[in-house]
Amino acid sequence: MNPFKRINDPGAMALPAGILILIVLMIVPVPAVVLDISFTLNIALSVAILMAAMNAEKPLDFSSFPSVLLFATLLRLALNVASTRVVLVHGHEGEAAAGKVIESFGAFLIGGNFAVGIFVFLILVIINMVVVTKGAGRVSEVSARFTLDALPGKQMAIDADLAAGLMTAEEAKARRREVATEADFYGSMDGSSKFVKGDAIAALLILGVNIIAGFCLGMISHGLSATDAAQTYITLAIGDALVAQVPSLLLSIAAAVIVTRVSDSRDLAGQIGGQFAAPGTWLPVAVVLGAIGMIPAMPQTVFLPAAGLAFWLWHALRKRAARAAIPIVVPPPEIDPARIDLEDVSDHTLVTIELGYGLVQLVDDRRGSPLVTRITGVRKQLSQAFGFIVPQFRVRDALDMPPHEYRIVLGGVNLGGATIRADKVLAIDAGEVRRNHTLRGEATRDPSFGCPALWIDPAARDHATAEGFLTVDAGTVIATHLNQLLSERPQDLLGPDQVKVLLESLKEHASGLVETIHPQPLSLAALTRVLRSLLEDHIPIAHPLPILASLSRAVQQTVDHERLVELVRADLGGLIVGRICPPHERLPVITLDAGLESAIIQGMHDPVTGQPVIEPDLARMIGERIAGLGEARGPGAIPLTLVVQPRARRALAALLRLRAPSCLVLSIAELPATQPIEVIDVIGAAPPAHQPPGLPHPDSTRPDHHDQAESMAA
Repeated sequence: MNPFKRINDPGAMALPAGILILIVLMIVPVPAVVLDISFTLNIALSVAILMAAMNAEKPLDFSSFPSVLLFATLLRLALNVASTRVVLVHGHEGEAAAGKVIESFGAFLIGGNFAVGIFVFLILVIINMVVVTKGAGRVSEVSARFTLDALPGKQMAIDADLAAGLMTAEEAKARRREVATEADFYGSMDGSSKFVKGDAIAALLILGVNIIAGFCLGMISHGLSATDAAQTYITLAIGDALVAQVPSLLLSIAAAVIVTRVSDSRDLAGQIGGQFAAPGTWLPVAVVLGAIGMIPAMPQTVFLPAAGLAFWLWHALRKRAARAAIPIVVPPPEIDPARIDLEDVSDHTLVTIELGYGLVQLVDDRRGSPLVTRITGVRKQLSQAFGFIVPQFRVRDALDMPPHEYRIVLGGVNLGGATIRADKVLAIDAGEVRRNHTLRGEATRDPSFGCPALWIDPAARDHATAEGFLTVDAGTVIATHLNQLLSERPQDLLGPDQVKVLLESLKEHASGLVETIHPQPLSLAALTRVLRSLLEDHIPIAHPLPILASLSRAVQQTVDHERLVELVRADLGGLIVGRICPPHERLPVITLDAGLESAIIQGMHDPVTGQPVIEPDLARMIGERIAGLGEARGPGAIPLTLVVQPRARRALAALLRLRAPSCLVLSIAELPATQPIEVIDVIGAAPPAHQPPGLPHPDSTRPDHHDQAESMAA
């Protein structure tokens, strides 16, 4: 920041100038008229601080109070030093020599009797120190302890809400800032309460110094008698002490008001008034005062009118509560039939679940909205799996659909749907059903995985479970189908807004790493495109730091999108392989014959993307061969991996994504050097005469097989 800009700003220079004035008041002698003005401003400042504390809706609205309390205390102590100098130097000239304010407090408030003034001053000090300051200090100490103890829990709650999509990154940052400010505020209040206590002790010491020093100076230096010296100097000292003690008491009350406040949408007067406005509060008061007023020895002229006033308050508040209970009917705004809003013709939600009118009961609040609860769980589960906050889903009714049908729409594209029964339970045959079961229902198929199923009555659920069926309600059917459809296309759910939220979160932990990538050399759009390509290759970004670290190294070589993706994938080879195969086990590998692979690479290319185009017959042969090898391995085996040259990886990955989705496609550069492998088959090569095509020799420990595996790993 430019220092000259702060010098030219009057507001920025006010505080340093005020501190300099305080030092001047302590050191330089000032006239009595300056003291009068300063004492008046001190009282006004104390009242203003008290009003600000009472009008704050919550303690953090006056977060500068600890610093204000410090400067107000310094001002009062500076005035005490200045007034002590004036009293001791010019006190022999008369009570008016120390200023009109001190003279008025010494003469009018205590009637010229310094003994009465001493007692009044001591009572004010006792009220200030023993009652107000001690109580406020204890409340500050407990509040600071509780606030600091609750700080980790509040931070975890903010992180959980952010992960669940209940708040944006900006809202989470503001909430974290508020929590940190709250902890700092109560910690500061715990220490600033000592200012008030020390101020009261300083006032006692200054009073003693003024009395003793004035008495001695009056008799020794100015030749006054003991009676005249005591009358003059003690009266001035008491007036000076009372002038300082009144603002001190106001600040103590303000500190107590701040630390005893609770968060509310009203100021202190509105909060107290609203809580005393209950009619039931004042009827017992009227009865008790009336009963006391009926006692002969009590002053009926005081208690009975007070009882009547309390009864009137009860009656008036009850009438007001009755009027407030009457509902106010607000006529609906007139709708212009010719007006068309953008919300009427545009859907701003990425994922929409459309329901026929027969399924609307699944989102009925009176029935607990079972579908909404399950969809929220799906969104949270997908967010944890993908590594970014999935955009919110929308559920709406569609009158153009059959009554018991639903469909799932992503960006206006219908991904899938089915016909279900909202009032029945789906019993799914997952392969464990007894052969001669006796369960009866409406035959159908599970929309998520195509398993045979039956729609049954809820009363037959236990029977279905006993027969080996998996039973789920209609809301779970839709939620499972939604999860299955969206899990296959995470790249379609990632947009610039989600990437921006991810980067903002990472800046708190790895700001330097983020700065090496964004906004230069990769814009938000370019970074989004790279992450979408990784998600399309089933590489989650749930652990973004290693991905961004690889991307940071890759952008030092190129910013071309295709080349960036290949470099990042090569750097993340261990992560890609580790998702399907432990590092201590052999990775089942399929390769292409060298001639077949060369034909693919050197064949036709897409003029737009530059990727190889595989002929239909060849694509069908490769897909059927790999799919057959995968089925032969069984459901519990490690998935197959096709290892090819880097230039052929994207084309073969797109091919197998439809024909053999369980097969992982890697380039030779992405295969970790330390990963042991087992070559299952070489597609396109002639099989040996002594061995069935595509199957490895049973003796996998042969030297030639071991050498082949080692050469592939290299």
